[in-house]
Amino acid sequence: MTILSPAAQFCRDCGQTHFSRDHAQLWAELSPRPLDWVNPDGAKPMGPYSLSPDPVHGVKAVKDPPSPSLLASLPPDLQLLIAQMGGLESVLRATFGQGSTHGNYPNRRKFLQQMLIGALLMGTANCGQQEASELDPSTAFGRLEKTHLKIAYLPIACATPIIMAEPLGFYEKYGLKVELVKMNGWPQVRDAAMAGELDAYHMLSPMPLAMSLGLSATATPIKLASIENINGSAITVALRHRDRLQQVADLRGFRIAVPYIYSMHNLLLRYHLASGGIHPDRDAELIVLPPPEMLSNLEAGTIDAMVAPEPFNQMAVEQGVGFIHRLTRQLWPGHPCCAFATSEAWMRQYPSTFRAVNKAIIDSTNYASQPQNRRAAAQAVAPAAYLNVPLAALESVFTGEFNDGLGNRQNIPDRIDFDPYPWKSFSYWITTQLQRWGFLTPGNWQHEAIADDVFMTGLARQLSKELGQNPPSLILRFEDLAYDRFDPSEPEQYLQAQIDRWDF
Repeated sequence: MTILSPAAQFCRDCGQTHFSRDHAQLWAELSPRPLDWVNPDGAKPMGPYSLSPDPVHGVKAVKDPPSPSLLASLPPDLQLLIAQMGGLESVLRATFGQGSTHGNYPNRRKFLQQMLIGALLMGTANCGQQEASELDPSTAFGRLEKTHLKIAYLPIACATPIIMAEPLGFYEKYGLKVELVKMNGWPQVRDAAMAGELDAYHMLSPMPLAMSLGLSATATPIKLASIENINGSAITVALRHRDRLQQVADLRGFRIAVPYIYSMHNLLLRYHLASGGIHPDRDAELIVLPPPEMLSNLEAGTIDAMVAPEPFNQMAVEQGVGFIHRLTRQLWPGHPCCAFATSEAWMRQYPSTFRAVNKAIIDSTNYASQPQNRRAAAQAVAPAAYLNVPLAALESVFTGEFNDGLGNRQNIPDRIDFDPYPWKSFSYWITTQLQRWGFLTPGNWQHEAIADDVFMTGLARQLSKELGQNPPSLILRFEDLAYDRFDPSEPEQYLQAQIDRWDF
């Protein structure tokens, strides 16, 4: 029996082994109407999603088109797909036959439809040309290279899928015995991952990108295997500012704590401050504190506000020291927060084990996402061995039924939610903001290439399907934030529009 080498076992784009039958299944699941992606004028993709080449994995060479004017007249997403299929000449020949031109097609709508079908079919065929294996990936867990693992986590609600998988038996279900290693802060997680001290890690979603790009230390290739939670944080302000804070601009001059530089907390806070005309590095003071220390500093008056993971925001409310100014879901509904990650070196050394532990996390994440399981999840992770937090505060977060510190009783079921699918548009938005605030040096950064290198979207999709879940078929979507809409097909234009609108 031939077994793929670790490097060849997974397709980076689609997450499949390179069996033609895998891609036949993906093709079968696409809409039978290509015009679901291209509108009659061919100007914009229809619906909330951008057309992406994710369902296919084809030739990477780009040829000069025989007719630049023809290529330029096509929708941008179709242009990209054509380029990946070998160029316009190849797709024209495959779609309409040798010597065919677009001029003999009855109308633009029909032409676009046929071109899209041709390009997708070429990709379906091309992917099957890669190295094949007789080993079905769903049976790969029979030969785990390693069964005893150590996984790092921070004691916050975001880590629920990683933590809960131990007492509720999700790791054991996939043949694994896991020791959970509690960390004190994100720099400790980063350093452990760089040194390869443990097997896998609970990380903030921007951390694998920052570490892979070498933003805080020597570049270390890290793979974001799946998302743990979406939403799940808040901007909590000291109660002494209750009467002062009426609008975003009133945060000017505040000293605000975030858990780490490369965190969604930091990026979303900066996004929020900028919307009120506050430059986060000139008009406010942002400091880094571990989440457990934020609460004591808020009470002591050494900080004015905190952007904290849960349940520390709810604990601030219940202890009478703060009120919730904004849930982060109000700034970006469905934003990524924390993720499950490991080093590329470890993944390649233990490919079957990597798939097994990732599948356990995705299974656990799906369990936590179900409303009927929220209280059980809270009870599993609240004890001293794990989060060591009051169960009542955690249940308020998990159920979305809570007091906001201003005398209001709120019912927001997705205050925190759990969804393992790592949309690559998440990565695109993060890298635009790393550019905006100077964490990435100015330049034409390749957002797509960075996301492809770090986010293992296709594999997460495949494992979710094996679990009977219904993950998205696409990798990009429009992201609707509080103050603008992010179109991942135009990340640089989005970034420039932010700078033009707010002057930074």
